[in-house]
This record gives sequence, structure tokens and C-alpha cells, in this order.
Amino acid sequence: MRLVVVFALVALIAAAAASGIAYWINRDAVLTRAQNAALNDFRESLGDHAGSLPHRPTCDALRDAAGTMANSTQRYEVVLTDRQGDGRACEAASDPDFTLADVPAELRTAVHEKRPVDASNPAPYHLYWQRITLFGEPYLVGGATVIGDGPTGYMFKSLAPERDDLNSLAWSLGIATALALVGSALLAQAAATTVLRPVQRLGDAARRLGEGRLDTRLQVSGTDELAELSRTFNGAAEALEKRVAELSAREESSRRFVADMSHELRTPLTAITAVTEVLEDEVDSLDPMIAPAVRLVVSETRRLNDLVENLMEVTRFDAGTAKLVLDDVDVADQVTACIDARAWLDAVELDADRGIMARLDPRRLDVILANLIGNALKHGGSPVRVSVRTRKSTTGAAGEDELVIRVADHGPGIPEEVLPHVFDRFYKASASRPRSEGSGLGLSIALENAHIHGGGITAENAPEGGAVFTLRLPRDASRVAPDRDGDGGGAGVDADTGTDEENER
Repeated sequence: MRLVVVFALVALIAAAAASGIAYWINRDAVLTRAQNAALNDFRESLGDHAGSLPHRPTCDALRDAAGTMANSTQRYEVVLTDRQGDGRACEAASDPDFTLADVPAELRTAVHEKRPVDASNPAPYHLYWQRITLFGEPYLVGGATVIGDGPTGYMFKSLAPERDDLNSLAWSLGIATALALVGSALLAQAAATTVLRPVQRLGDAARRLGEGRLDTRLQVSGTDELAELSRTFNGAAEALEKRVAELSAREESSRRFVADMSHELRTPLTAITAVTEVLEDEVDSLDPMIAPAVRLVVSETRRLNDLVENLMEVTRFDAGTAKLVLDDVDVADQVTACIDARAWLDAVELDADRGIMARLDPRRLDVILANLIGNALKHGGSPVRVSVRTRKSTTGAAGEDELVIRVADHGPGIPEEVLPHVFDRFYKASASRPRSEGSGLGLSIALENAHIHGGGITAENAPEGGAVFTLRLPRDASRVAPDRDGDGGGAGVDADTGTDEENER
């Protein structure tokens, strides 16, 4: 549309300018030719007929001379004036409709003005003319005085034929301008078809490619620059598709490797765990030199078991196989059960009203709470305060309630440079602490569990000090993510060991 408008404006301006110039040139030529012919004829006729009249002619003689002068091929009317022998002024016209009063006063004054005769002015009187509108029609009025105290004559030449010719020319130029405007619009449309539409198709293809439709291709025809651009786009899209396919295959292979490795590790870990449990029961009766090594083996075995479980859970999230097993739960009871199962009752303050029901996956909610509360206890400061509230959702459907659980500690808070990375996998805030009891996956798993419910988790520092993790979940996850509601979700992280020390402050 912009191209059509620009073409139309340019064509309109150019055509209007050309038509205007042509009109004024032709108008000047037509009027000049018509008035020169009429004035020259009037000058000759005035000299031949009025100049041959006797001194102080009668009115009848002036009338006859006026009629004879008007009988010309130029078809103009004549008015002659002079004084008779008795001194009275006489006005004679070839047509009674034209009188001396119709002649402009400025023209009459100029006609009667006598100029000094010298080398540059050979005649005392001159012929003057003026274009006027008379009876609603354009007229050329000319006047002159016969040299030697002769009569004064005035000519009325109608310019109606010239006006009609110029109007016809104006209409022709207007039609030509309109045709030029239409032609420019058609030309712009043709340009849009041949240039802009391929560019638009290229933009649409790029948009589809950006949306992930890597099989998008453009139909190429011709050998111009746009065709070459389309070929380049197709080549880039093909290379991108191959590259993404390779990366997807590698990622799938990596996920499969992690999953297979985790499954393969579970069998020996089960046996090792059983042995370590026996050793842990007998640690008090062991040699004091051996007991520390046994405790270290027990601790690292549990840590390795937690890591394997976490890796399996992460693999499910990455593969998109994690499912929700929804149930109606009392949120306050669920939080209390999570705290009680881990013997955190003395270190955690709970601010939650009984009876706040939500349809969620209880096991995944327990994993989220265990990670957030355990992380607060480990890296923050006691007491940890857990509050449960409900409010209208600001991101979901209108009128939908959401569950808001805040976990606040009394520690030093989270450094600003660490805040954007607290949910990253295996992120360590300090390189000086490469080893810890956590797997570095707890907070990221908590966030994935929140996402699968259709919610989220945010981390911030409270103004009065300490870190605050805010969990937002819909009270009915079946409306937010119905496709994720399944009969089983596989094993998840152990709620006792799902905390995330590696994502430390």
C-alpha cells in the first residue's frame, strides 16, 4: 500500500506539474495569437475607415464606419467616438449592446493620453488593450485614437471560443493526469507483485523458521537478486535443520546416556546402600581408626544415591515424560507432614490456615517444600518461616485462585550476582566449596516441579534481611496442565535428600 501511495503521489505531482505547464503555455499561445490577430486587424481597419472620415464627422458617418469595421473576419464589435461640427460628442456603435461605458476607465485614459513625439516615440497616440469579463463572457477590449485629431475607436472581441478551447484542453489534461494516476497505481501493484510480495513471503518463511518449522523452504524462480536471496535462505534453512537435528540427536543421546547410567547405577547402589546401613549400625563397635572411614563411606554412598535419583528425575523433565498424579490435599497438612518427616519442627515456623484445599501432586509438592525449606535451613538462619496464602491469579485465567507459599529465613541473604543463577543446575556460588552434601540439582528440580503444575518459584532478598523463596501454584492444576495429569510419574527425588546445597548463597 505504501508503494502504491508513493507511486500515485509521484505520478500525480509529475502529471499535475506537466499538465499545468502545458496548459499555461497553450493558454498564453492561444490568447496571444487571438488578441494579436484582432488588434492588428482593428489597427488597420481603424486607419482605413475612421482615418478617412472628414474632420468633425456626423454621427451617421461614424455609425457607418463602425459597422464597416465590425464586418471583419475577426468578428469584433466597434464603438467610435468624436465631436461633431457643432461641438457635441457623438458615440456610434456597431452593436447597441456595446457602449463607451463598457470600456474600463483606465483604458480610456490611456487611449486619450498624448505622448511627446521623439526618436523613441514616433507617434503621439498608441493602441492599448485589456481583457475583461462582460456579460459573463471573456472579452478583449482594445482602443486607439486616430492621429491628427481623428475619432477614437474601441474594439470588443469575444474570447469565448478561446475559452472553450482552453477548457477542452484542461479536460484533456485532467483525463491524462487521471490516466497517469491509474497507470502509476497499476505499476506500483506490479512492482509489489514482483518485488514486495517475494520479500513478504521471505519474511513469513523466516518467521515460520523462527517458530521452529525447520522444514520451511521458499519456491525459487528466476535469476534475479530476489531469487538468489531465496536460494540463500533455503540453503541456510537446510543447514540449520541439519544442525538442529544433529544437536537434537546428541541431546537425546546424552539424556539416554544419563538415564541408562542412572538405571545401571541403581542396582549396585542398592547393594552398597544395604552394606553401608549395616556398617552404620556397627560403627560404634568398630575400631576408632576405622569408624571415620566408615562414616565417610556411608555419607558418600547416600550422596551418590541422591545424585542418581536426582539425575533420573532431571532426565524425566528433559524428556517430557514427567507426569502429575493429582489429588486433593490440605496444604497446611502437607507442609506439616513435610516438616515432621524431616524432624524440622523445632526450626520451622508455620503460618498456614487449615482447610486450604488444592488439587496438586502431593509427592511433587513435598519435593518442592523439602528443597526450599532444607535449603533455607542449611544456608540461611533459623527460624525458617513458612507462610501459606491464596490470592487471585495474576497470570492465569480470570478469577482463578492460586496458592502462594513463602519460605523465608534469617540468614545473610543471597548475593545479587548469585540471584539470577540460584535455579541453575550444578551452579556453585563459590568455587572454594566444590564439594558439598547436596547434588546441585535440588532447586532446579523444585522449579521444574512447579512448572509442571503450571506455577513457578522466585527468589529474592527481604528488606529486613534473609532470603525469601516464593512458590506460586494454581489451586487446581488439572485446569492449568490437564495433559500432564497421569496415573504415575515414576520415582522422584527423595524428600529427605532433595535439598540443594550447591545452589548456595
